[in-house]
Amino acid sequence: MKLATALVHAGVRRDPSTGAVAVPIYQSATYQHPALGQSTGYDYSRTRNPTRSALEDALAQLEGGSRGLAFSSGMAALHCALQLFGPGDHVLLTEDLYGGTYRLADRILHVPCTFVDTSRPGAVQDALRPNTRAIVVETPTNPMMRTADLAGLAAIAREAGVLLIVDNTFLTPWLQRPLELGADIVVHSATKYLAGHNDVVAGALVVKDAALGERLAYLQNGIGAILGPQDAYLVIRGLKTLALRMERHQANAREVAAWLRAHPGVERVFYPGVGGMLSFNVAHAALVPQVLASVKLCLFAESLGGVETLITYPTTQTHADIPAERREALGISDRLLRLSVGIEDSHDIIDDLAHALRDPSAAHGA
Repeated sequence: MKLATALVHAGVRRDPSTGAVAVPIYQSATYQHPALGQSTGYDYSRTRNPTRSALEDALAQLEGGSRGLAFSSGMAALHCALQLFGPGDHVLLTEDLYGGTYRLADRILHVPCTFVDTSRPGAVQDALRPNTRAIVVETPTNPMMRTADLAGLAAIAREAGVLLIVDNTFLTPWLQRPLELGADIVVHSATKYLAGHNDVVAGALVVKDAALGERLAYLQNGIGAILGPQDAYLVIRGLKTLALRMERHQANAREVAAWLRAHPGVERVFYPGVGGMLSFNVAHAALVPQVLASVKLCLFAESLGGVETLITYPTTQTHADIPAERREALGISDRLLRLSVGIEDSHDIIDDLAHALRDPSAAHGA
């Protein structure tokens, strides 16, 4: 079955009693036992829920994994994965990653972490320690859009005997399938492209190895940050249009990136040529408040991956927890704006940005 078809039928479980086409929302906390010592397979919804199971099975199929796990947020999913490690272990992470991941790794977890440029395999190799247990990669990175050679990193991870964990939020299985390139665990903020409508907060893990999947399912149940059935249903519904949306996001992003590169008010555009995310430096910092105050169609808001175009200022929003000197060293300057390009008509997106980036002095003189 082609991936586009699998997406349309994501989570569908034929119901012989009703013939329902849509996945039912099983709004139940607990389940009756048929008899002493017997179970339907569902006992308590923190452990398993039929709607969540339908989503988890769909995610495993779409990413080519053995098991999927759905969580209450992307950070909950990543936190669960990092609970595989403990005192005495060491983890490598992409240096220019999402600020929430930085906060979790640097300030909350009690596992030594090293931040490294994962776009350079040699740098990753050099940063490995005898006690390194995992390499955690964002590709493209948020917000600098650097990409990593996942197959190359997988070879390094295999040789070192460590796990390769890949955040696939930006590209989704439609554009990138990390498990096929050698990754062990895929992480998603399903809030973003998978659900796709800015109306649900969710996260996911997909695992290649069945035994590792069992370990993570045990942690998921013990930690308890699971996805509720109504939210699971919304993610399933979003998956059905993922192929169509990602193609439109990507086509629009390519047009917007090309237009921004030619604009005199834009110093540099960061776009890897794939996906719907891009960032750009405006020519001077004074343009930032002007742009954010002037956009009408593009919404000044955090998050990404929804059908609406969102514009974000990483310095004070998504990456505020990263120290200023570190942000600057990574290129996350006070002139950087991030754009999650939506599925509106690209001409309307460009017209809105053109209005926001106009030269006020020229307009006043006219």
